[in-house]
Amino acid sequence: MLRVLASNPLEAWTAAHFEEPIVTTGLSIGRVAVVNEPAAIRRVLMTNTANYQKDWLQRRVLSAALSNGLLTVETDQWKLQRRALAPLFSRKTVLSFSAAMIEAAETLIDRLSQREGQIVDFSDESTRITVDVLERTIFSDGFGRDPNEVRAAMSAYFNTVGRIDPFDVLGLPSVVPRPTRMKLKPTLRFFDKTVGDIIAMRQRRLAADPENAPRDILTLLLEARDPETGGALSDIEIRANILTFIAAGQETTANCITWTLYLLSQSRESRERVRAEADQEFDGSLEGLADRLPVTRAVIDETNRLYPPITAISRTAFGPDELAGEPIKPGTMIVIAPYVLHRHRALWVKPNHFDPSRFLGDERTRIDRFAYLPFGVGPRICIGATFAIQEASIIVAALMRHFTLEMASGCIPWPVQKVTLRPKDGLRMIVRRRR
Repeated sequence: MLRVLASNPLEAWTAAHFEEPIVTTGLSIGRVAVVNEPAAIRRVLMTNTANYQKDWLQRRVLSAALSNGLLTVETDQWKLQRRALAPLFSRKTVLSFSAAMIEAAETLIDRLSQREGQIVDFSDESTRITVDVLERTIFSDGFGRDPNEVRAAMSAYFNTVGRIDPFDVLGLPSVVPRPTRMKLKPTLRFFDKTVGDIIAMRQRRLAADPENAPRDILTLLLEARDPETGGALSDIEIRANILTFIAAGQETTANCITWTLYLLSQSRESRERVRAEADQEFDGSLEGLADRLPVTRAVIDETNRLYPPITAISRTAFGPDELAGEPIKPGTMIVIAPYVLHRHRALWVKPNHFDPSRFLGDERTRIDRFAYLPFGVGPRICIGATFAIQEASIIVAALMRHFTLEMASGCIPWPVQKVTLRPKDGLRMIVRRRR
């Protein structure tokens, strides 16, 4: 178990987890209950949240660099940040980034056009374009350094924090140094310097010429105020949330694009439908483009069902309760694993099949809200979900319009859990221009 959790926790699930409404297990860290019943999930994440708070293990994984940011803070500090940051990712703000996302897609298309007939690692290319989108939408002054350095640092960060340290599983106190965290120090120093430079550069521009400073998410973040109290975020909170936006805006969306391209390479029917939609909509007005790509959106949603950006949501029960007919003792760790939930045999027809029609028309309305949680649910639902869906839809549709992508010989993309789901050894595909 220790070996599997350290290498790929995704391989620790058993058949029972995909069949039973709740599975309880005793581990060295205490009692764990994996919940797959929608009503029970609703109770944990919505109706009885006071009894279920983020557990110590999840906080420890995220606190390596994201402490004091929206992902990790609790109670009043979380409420203040959520209220202050919500306008940054409103529908109106996200729609205003469509042009920048299209420009990033066009840059990728130009780059891939020079590689006709070659094998390209689309795991790497997806990371590259999502960093490009970040620069165009969140940090339009740039990162102040080579984007390749940022990509490499993000990869190192997720490879490290995404591993469950054996010391954590054994329940050793936090004062004991974690071997898997030691390699993270240079990466954290890199991000601290990068984020500090980004903030300083923007503050100089705002001070010198506020009228002509970029109106991107960074400026909005620096100007953000709690609508109830008028309070601004502290410097520590601003730094933490900038890193949170870099991490969440790059890693999760890049993996979504990667897995979508893989699944489309395996489904001629879905591929042709996405192409037909892209051919029609890209020839018209590009304003509000993502809203006119329902087929592509359904493909993205089905990809996020099979390979969800959030692989596990965990909470600790503070008091006794009952979930799915099982008594829950105080101290029990509650795990809601979208990867398992989205493939559960009691909730989905042919759960392991790629079928985007689940998310088209009336079929979407038949999905229980608490059986599909790609971005979480309730008060702590991912604030950037709309941004990520729009970005992935535009990029995937643009790629399908211009290219045919074939899996390279011998490439079998096996999912590995590193906070998010990455394909082991990347996604190597042969690039061919559409004729």
